[in-house]
Amino acid sequence: MALSHSDLLKLKRWNTPTIYNGWEQITESDIAGDAFNLEETHDFMPQMGPMVGYAVTVVIEPSSAKHKENKAAGADYREYVASVPGPKIVVVQDRDKPRVIGSLWGEVNSNTHRALGCVGTITDGAIRDVDEMTNAGFKALARRLCVGHAHVVPVQWNCEVEVFGRKIQPGQLIHADKHGFLAVPEEDEDRLLDASLFMDQNECNTVIAAARSCAGLDSALTLKKLNEAAKAFGAATREKFKRDGEW
Repeated sequence: MALSHSDLLKLKRWNTPTIYNGWEQITESDIAGDAFNLEETHDFMPQMGPMVGYAVTVVIEPSSAKHKENKAAGADYREYVASVPGPKIVVVQDRDKPRVIGSLWGEVNSNTHRALGCVGTITDGAIRDVDEMTNAGFKALARRLCVGHAHVVPVQWNCEVEVFGRKIQPGQLIHADKHGFLAVPEEDEDRLLDASLFMDQNECNTVIAAARSCAGLDSALTLKKLNEAAKAFGAATREKFKRDGEW
């Protein structure tokens, strides 16, 4: 069941590490290896803040002209994107990796996808027209920039893709910013917002508050205060989630 648009907006107010802190308390997945990118990403519009949406997926291979033989590919792919409720994040697997031959993205495609309810993209290939994409309100996490589009057309879509070491399914909830991305397992969606808000408030009420109020104290009192706060943080986490947390 997709989250409400208001809950997605609330998730968007926080950075991706904050959402991870909530996710690790509710998931049965491996918090050291699942859900997040395993390779470095580059956020080319960090000033836009986080993006949140459901994955629409597409595979490209800009080096190969043979894909242009499918004259209906572009229209069929756009019909797929339009059929999915938004907000959406376009997750693009580039078969040319590690080479960079061309980009699906630029001024035209970013505006086109924005019109179809997409808020941004995660691509393990490249983007171009960065200023124009930003002007369209279309955020991008990518490996690098490039100058051309080469033979880029949609090759496959609405399929599992792998980007930055992470497999992503169509319809998967994604939270992304300059730190990377979190592809949330479906079973963790419902509790994600509550858990993330709780963990942020728990930090502010305990360990951050203690650290910010140590001015003028000697080291012994500072350590005592910090240790007490860490215990309080851990106790609150265990009471809420019935499991051990970060502390």
